[in-house]
Amino acid sequence: MIDLYVYYKVRAEDAAHLEPRVRAMQARLAASGAAVQLKHRPEARDGLQTWMEVYPGAGDGFDGVVDACAREAGLDAYTQGPRRSEIFMDLPLCA
Repeated sequence: MIDLYVYYKVRAEDAAHLEPRVRAMQARLAASGAAVQLKHRPEARDGLQTWMEVYPGAGDGFDGVVDACAREAGLDAYTQGPRRSEIFMDLPLCA
């Protein structure tokens, strides 16, 4: 299992248009069993907010599923620059 983090920049004036699209996309993913979270940094810089989608405990290859869903939802129309994905895994416990 992996934890997937997807972050991107959003102009403050586009946030109200983007949020329902991201939430609808995440609702579809949640309906198929994915855990979903949507976060943002508390401050904006140069009129840009940083948003992060978090998908804890996802299966391998889930990043491709999220990318396809984001394209289908038209999220790029409301983001500035690329959506960046990071995958993290738990460290194994010592015996």
